[in-house]
Amino acid sequence: MTIYVGNLSFRATEEDVREVFAEYGPVSRVSLPVDRETGRLRGFAFIEMEEDAHEDAAISELDGAEWFGRQLRVSKARPKDDRRPAARSGATPTTKQLTV
Repeated sequence: MTIYVGNLSFRATEEDVREVFAEYGPVSRVSLPVDRETGRLRGFAFIEMEEDAHEDAAISELDGAEWFGRQLRVSKARPKDDRRPAARSGATPTTKQLTV
């Protein structure tokens, strides 16, 4: 399972995030996505821990917690297939038609 952390401070570093989550168990991966154009952090992270029980404890304890002056949103990350498609400029929206 992967943990999603939203509303993350732009000042948070990978080491900061790893340190907070390590309080709940060994952290195997931390990913802080950056904007391709600006190189700035995008304000969210993905964390993987060695055991699901540790991830569940971290989610339970950290969701809604204030950190770096921001209220964190911590949850199980949804698989890529479950996410809404990104809006693209110039794209024509499609509509579903129902047959009666």
